[in-house]
Amino acid sequence: MTGLQPIVELRGVSKHFGSVLALRDISLQVFPGEVCCLLGDNGAGKSTLIKILSGVYTPDEGDMLVENRPVRFSSPRDALDRGIATVYQDLAMVPLMSISRNFFMGREPVKRVGPLRLFDHMKADSVAREEMGKIGIAVRDPGQAVGTLSGGERQCVAIARAVYFGARVLILDEPTSALGVKQASMVLLYVEQARARGLGVIFITHNVNHAYPVGDKFLLLNRGRSMGYFRKDEISREQVTAMMAGGQELTELENRLAEARAAGNRPSA
Repeated sequence: MTGLQPIVELRGVSKHFGSVLALRDISLQVFPGEVCCLLGDNGAGKSTLIKILSGVYTPDEGDMLVENRPVRFSSPRDALDRGIATVYQDLAMVPLMSISRNFFMGREPVKRVGPLRLFDHMKADSVAREEMGKIGIAVRDPGQAVGTLSGGERQCVAIARAVYFGARVLILDEPTSALGVKQASMVLLYVEQARARGLGVIFITHNVNHAYPVGDKFLLLNRGRSMGYFRKDEISREQVTAMMAGGQELTELENRLAEARAAGNRPSA
């Protein structure tokens, strides 16, 4: 990324919870127009890292920089004000509320009617329809309940909302984990569009097959430690899969299973 500076950078970040080491000496950079995939199994430290980036936690050691300036977020609002938006797995949406209401939740456009300030349905519907259209989702009725949308469409509503309100870095927490192939493809296409628009994307997942096609860089975590930080031209899909599967630990398990089978097939005396 010659000539560009990272939007967000972590340098040697660690986080403890009492005697538990959740993260140790983690570094990464997220540049404009780049997708950084954060890979790891359950308990690897992905959630802790997300919460540091999004302002929920502050690191115990190391530095966080936004546009080359050291920052200490005291709340998620601080992160949002710096253009870092997190789309969590549960989406923080109200299924019975409309698409446009969910799109503008907490930032509702209003209009004056005499002394009253009322929700501007017309503007909200127009913007929601337009922003969803930009990512290839035709919304016939922005007033329909968001719960009537597919899982992939709801993910795209949340992502489009974050981009509309000025996100420069999107943190996507397992956005495809509960989706079928078609719906996951919809989300991955939008990740590609976000990159093309110059956003930085941090894509958290445990699914290598979803991460590798869209990723530019890969940070692999295991029990709070980095197993490596690679550009796409430095590591193959098969190597990522092997590291995710445990590498040497998996080989040792296969050998132990083979020995157990062999012992079980021996004739008794």
